[in-house]
Amino acid sequence: MRIERTASMLAWAVLVALPVIAMAQPRAASFKSGVFEPARMAPDFELQGSNGSPLVLRQYRGKVVALAFGFTHCVRVCPTTLATLAQVSAKLGAEAAKLQVVFVTVDPERDSTDRLRQYLAQFDPSFVGGTGPTPKLQAIRQSYGITINKESAKDESLGYQVHHSSSILLIDPEGKLRLVVPFGKSADQIVHDVKLLLR
Repeated sequence: MRIERTASMLAWAVLVALPVIAMAQPRAASFKSGVFEPARMAPDFELQGSNGSPLVLRQYRGKVVALAFGFTHCVRVCPTTLATLAQVSAKLGAEAAKLQVVFVTVDPERDSTDRLRQYLAQFDPSFVGGTGPTPKLQAIRQSYGITINKESAKDESLGYQVHHSSSILLIDPEGKLRLVVPFGKSADQIVHDVKLLLR
C-alpha cells in the first residue's frame, strides 16, 4: 500500500536528519536496532499529557522510554507499532514497570488529550500520549528528526492522512538517545534491546 511504502521511506528520515549523530549498524550479539553513536541526551519537552498531567520527558528518568510519533486516525502503521509495544510490555513481565511508552501526536488538530487517552488505552493503559500547540510539536519533531507529510486520504471518511517517520526511538534510563527501532521489528527484538538498556 502507498501509506506503508511512504512510512517505510520516511522511517529513514530520522537517520539523516540528525547530523550530530553517526548511526552504526546493529552490533552482533548486542543490540538488534540501529545505534546512535555517540549517544546524546534526548531533547526534553513538555506537552499536554493524555493522563491529565503535563507530559515532561525528563520525568521518566530511571526508565527506558519508547518514543513514537503518530496519530489516532492512522490506518496501519501506528496501530501496528502500538500493538507491538503492548506485546513488548507483556513480554517484559515485572520489568514492564521500567518501560514507558510515549506517543507524541503529529495531528494536533484531531488528537485531543481525551482522544489520545481513549486510543492508547486500547493497547495499554500505561501508554502516555502528548499533544500541544502546532509550533511546539514542530520544534519537537525537528529536534528528533521526525518528518511528516499531510495529504488527502483516498477514503474520504478518513479526511486526511499524515505520513510520518515510523521508527521508535529508545531512550535509556539516564535520558540518553540510544537506539532507533525501524518499523517492522518484532516484539522479541525490542524486548532484547530494552533489557540491554536496563542493565
